[in-house]
Amino acid sequence: MAITRLTLAPLLLIAAVILSTETSAQPAAPAPGPAGPINLTAILEKGGQFTTLMHLLKITQVGEQVNIQVNSSSEGMTVFAPTDNAFQNLKAGTLNKLSADEQVKLILYHVCPKFYSLDDFLSVSNPVRTQASGRDNGVYGLNFTGEANQVNVSTGYVETRVSNALRSQRPLAVYVVDMVLLPGEMFGEHKLSPIAPAPKSPSTGVSDDDTKSDSSKKAAASPADKSASGERRVGLGFGFGLVVLCLKFLF
Repeated sequence: MAITRLTLAPLLLIAAVILSTETSAQPAAPAPGPAGPINLTAILEKGGQFTTLMHLLKITQVGEQVNIQVNSSSEGMTVFAPTDNAFQNLKAGTLNKLSADEQVKLILYHVCPKFYSLDDFLSVSNPVRTQASGRDNGVYGLNFTGEANQVNVSTGYVETRVSNALRSQRPLAVYVVDMVLLPGEMFGEHKLSPIAPAPKSPSTGVSDDDTKSDSSKKAAASPADKSASGERRVGLGFGFGLVVLCLKFLF
C-alpha cells in the first residue's frame, strides 16, 4: 500500500504542474475599450417615446450639430426632450404651419449651450440662454423655478415640469418634458416677426433735377407770356381808336 502511494505521488505532482501551466497560458480577457462618441439620437431611441423629436432633429440638422458640439465643447450641452404625447397635444396644424426656419428655431429652443444638472436649475440666473437666443433679435430664453428635486421650466407661454433624465452625465444632459417648449417670441401675444431686408423705394423715372428743370422753364416762360398779352391789349386799343376817328370824319 505504501509502495502504491509512493508511485502515485510523482504522477499527481506532474499533473498539477501541467494544469497550472495550461491555466497560466490562457490569454487574459481584453480590457474594455474607450467609449464611443455621444449620439443624441441613440439616447432618444433608447428612451422609446421620442419619434417626432428625432424626426425634427434630423430634418433641421440640429441633432447633428448637437453631436458635433457636445463631443468637442468643454461647456457641454443640455437638451429638453418633449415626448410624442407632448407633440400630439399641440393644437392641430401647429407644426405644419411653421416654415423651415421656424422649425429650426423651435428645436434650437430646446437646447442649452451648457451642461446643467437638476440642482443647477435651482440657482441659475433667469432667463437661461438657448441655442435659439439672438434669433430675430429675440431673447429666446428659459426660466426655471422649483425646490428640492422638482424643477419647472417656463417659456413665458407654456410651463411644465422637468421630468426624469435620459442622461445626466457630463458633457450631455437630456431631460424629458411633457410639453413642447413653445417660445413666446414665436407663439406669444407679442411674437416677433422674422427680420427681412427693408424694401427699396420704387423708381418713378423722374429725378429732382428734372423737376427743378421743369420749374425753371415755367418760371422763364412767364415774362414772355405777360409781354404777349400786353401787346395784344395795345393793338386792340389802337384799332378801336382808328374806328372812332373815321366815324367823326364821316358824320
